[in-house]
Formats: sequence, C-alpha cells, structure tokens
Amino acid sequence: MLFQLYSSHASMQLIGWLLVFIGLILINEIGRRTKAGGLTVFVVIPTILTIYFILAHAGLFGGKDNPTVAYMDGWFHYFKLYAADIGCVGFMMIKYKWGIGKEKWFKWFPWFIVAANIMIANVSDLESAFAAYKITGDLSGAWWASNEGVFIYGGWWNVLNAIAGLINIFCMTGCIHLYTSKDKNKSDMLWPDMTIWFILAYDVWNFEYTYLNLPTHTWYCGVALLLAPTFANALWNKGAWIQNRANTLAIWCMWAQVVPLFQLKGTFAAVLPSVYGGATKAGITTMDLYDKAITLFNSGDGKTAKAGQIISGMGITADPRAQGVVAILALIMNVVCIAVIIKRSVAMKANPYSNEVFKGTRDYEEAIARRA
Repeated sequence: MLFQLYSSHASMQLIGWLLVFIGLILINEIGRRTKAGGLTVFVVIPTILTIYFILAHAGLFGGKDNPTVAYMDGWFHYFKLYAADIGCVGFMMIKYKWGIGKEKWFKWFPWFIVAANIMIANVSDLESAFAAYKITGDLSGAWWASNEGVFIYGGWWNVLNAIAGLINIFCMTGCIHLYTSKDKNKSDMLWPDMTIWFILAYDVWNFEYTYLNLPTHTWYCGVALLLAPTFANALWNKGAWIQNRANTLAIWCMWAQVVPLFQLKGTFAAVLPSVYGGATKAGITTMDLYDKAITLFNSGDGKTAKAGQIISGMGITADPRAQGVVAILALIMNVVCIAVIIKRSVAMKANPYSNEVFKGTRDYEEAIARRA
C-alpha cells in the first residue's frame, strides 16, 4: 500500500485531493484557452506574488510568522515555482509566436527546460542516496532530515530512480516539431511525438521522485498534480501534455508557496506514505514530522544518525518496500520507452530528436490532427 489512508479524517483527505485535482484542471483551462487568461495566470499573478514574497521577507504580512517564510523558505521551492512559470511563458511564446517564439531554434526550449527540471530532481535523488550512505556506509536505507522539514528514508531506490530520470530525458523525441492547435483561440502548444510512452514513463518516475524526496507532500504533488495533465491529455487535450504539465505545476507551486499549511496540518493535511510505518495509527501527523525534522536540520544534524533515533523514538518503523517497488517500475518503464524509441528510429533511419518517430501511432495521429 502506497499511503496510510485510514486515519479518522481520511474522508476529508480524499476531498482535499479532489479539490486539488479539479482546481488544477479548472485553472489550467483558464490559463491555456486565451491570451488574457494565460497572461493573468502566468504573468500577472506571479508578479504580484513576487512582490508579496519580497515584502514578507522584509517583515510585512507577519514577517517570520508568515506561512511562506516559516514553511516554504527553501531555495528549491522558489526554483520550482519560477522554473515552471518560465516554462509556461515560453510555451505561450511558441504557440502564439511572440518574439523569439517564432524562431526555429527556440523550439528546443521545451526540451531544455524539462531536461533541466529532471536533472535537478536526479541530483536531489542522489543527494538522498549519499546522505543514507554517509550514515550507514551502504545503501540499505537510513533516515535523514532535509531543509524542507521532511524526514527522508534514502537508499538504493534513489539511485535507481535517478537512473530512470536520466533515461527519461532522452525519451523526449521530435523535440523541434512543435505546433499550435487550430482551435479558435490557438489555445495549445502541441508536441505530437510526446506520446503515452513518454507520459507514463515520466509520471511513474516523477511520482517516485516525490514519493522519495517529498514524501509528506506526495499525496498532492505526486498524485493529484501528475494526474491532472495526464487526465486532460487523455480526454480532451491530446498532444498538449507538456504544456498542461508546466501549467499545473506552476499553479500548484504558487498555491503551495502561499498556503503551505493546506497540506501540512488541519483537515486536508496530506496523507502519510507507507514509509512512515505505524505513524498514522500512532496519531502522528505531517506537522509532527515537520516540527522535529526542521528542528533537527537547523541544529546541523539533519544528515546524521540522530534522524533515525528521533524517528524510532516516535514509534515509526521504516517501511521502504513501496519505495523500492516503484523505483524498479520507474526504471523498467523508462528502459522500455527508450528501447521502443531506438527500435523505431533505427527502422526509420532517423535521428529521434530532430525527427518524429511516433508517426502512425494513435496518440501521434490524434495530436497532429489538432495542428493549425
């Protein structure tokens, strides 16, 4: 079982998940359908939030007690927000042919921004594996506390997932064959060669990344956030998965940065994953884990054996079985995906990155049919 969904407020956690899932889909629709909607969601709102973040750090809006400053002050959170938002703006430039968005060389931008984000995640996975190795001398598993206030159980599963992520970068094919959809408002940037092969390989890899490195957030950012663009791509927005992935990621990051307590405590607190064995039955909450983890990190002992001692003292027994299984699955899916790409590109005698290798497949044809 991936999550401990059996607490006294499990029903509210399910409702919270549905609110996030539906909210992401609806706001993405606002942001993708018109220029005004896109500019509002991905330019105006981030600009306002930037001013808010600066003023909060300057002491306004509660200063150090402001939720953003208190709980989301790590560089990684800001990096993800602005990296995702830059991707959204870049994709709008391509689909609306604004400025350099008209240039052929700029069509490499989506591949580059996605590859950069995947590599950041891979480095994070390897950091976790190294932290575990530093504590135990092997990769069998060890607890450590991150600067985000999360107890992470690092081990060999992180290494496998980092390898899967590296392979995933090279599963993005037809990189410069990007198009604008033919609907009235030219609402989508299409990447037809990014078919279900890549999407599933990416989703499993990215879910495992959040499951390993952001375990107390995974209920939302590893499940609802990943399913929202995949759901849209499957039902009504074929070929625009990467655009919707960037949009929903930016939207979630903005929400989580301003309202972090939504997933940390209270009615909708994120469901704990199974790695925290026995935590839910013992009444331990996400906030309990956060308080102890951030205190340990601030003391300078986040990557020492003290993390395991604290976890043990809370009555939690590490259960990394799901972490290992999903890591193996992520690696297998990405190996299969790259093998399919190699097979098709060899048969076509074509470079899979400057050519479209999935022509003729159902996903590709449905996406290209939307081309303007």
